[in-house]
Amino acid sequence: MAQLSKEKHITFLFLVGISGWFIPGAGYFLLKEKSRAIIIFVTIILTFCIGLYIGSIGVIDPIGSWPWYIAQVMVSPIVAGLGHLTAGGGYPVYGRPNEIGQIYTSIAGLLNLLCIVNAIYLAHLRGIKANGG
Repeated sequence: MAQLSKEKHITFLFLVGISGWFIPGAGYFLLKEKSRAIIIFVTIILTFCIGLYIGSIGVIDPIGSWPWYIAQVMVSPIVAGLGHLTAGGGYPVYGRPNEIGQIYTSIAGLLNLLCIVNAIYLAHLRGIKANGG
């Protein structure tokens, strides 16, 4: 395999992480693991959408429930845009659907964070092997 310089290796790790955040599973896609990328994309997006279906878009609340919002935004930066739309409080959700929706959307975000870290780790290991380490 071709040897990578340290700067290119760090840049590639950054690219894998950022792409995995923007589109769930894209970090694995860059590592040429297409089936894993598809499975992760479908799982995370489906979990997030089920949370939105149960609790409505109002579960994304950057002001009233910011700890949940931090986990939710790990799905994609698009969630931050949704949070900006719902920040005015025009989408009230109360009771059990709110709680369950927040849990589903937050789990999707934390699962994506775990996948991002794993993709970066795999890219790092491949970079070490490529450099003969």
